[in-house]
Amino acid sequence: MKSVIRLFFRTVRAMLGPFLLLGNWLIRPKGMVRSAEAQAAVDARTRSLALYHFPTCPFCIKVRRTLRRLSLNVELRDAHGDDRHRAALVAGGGKAQVPCLLITDDDGKETWLYESDAINAWLEREFGAA
Repeated sequence: MKSVIRLFFRTVRAMLGPFLLLGNWLIRPKGMVRSAEAQAAVDARTRSLALYHFPTCPFCIKVRRTLRRLSLNVELRDAHGDDRHRAALVAGGGKAQVPCLLITDDDGKETWLYESDAINAWLEREFGAA
């Protein structure tokens, strides 16, 4: 019975996923405009960030929309299509839940931030308009 339920939800996700991506593309937000120097400083800060995501996950789409709105160049790691990224997510963060933002500080300490609302709040706090 458990496998039938999983198959049902995978089928629903497979059918709805392309529509979610299309809808996201059609109504994607405009990026924040910064001066060249300010954007270069933001880009330097975002080099230490990586977002583990599934392409059609609604919560991941929510975070990617925030990244686009704030004009953040964050490395996207597909934890669904790439087994290496999924293994790194489980090994580092402890669970295969997405979205997950990996924050690496200057000392090399890694912080794994889960939940789309928490990630969006952190991104707004760090990179939002002053």
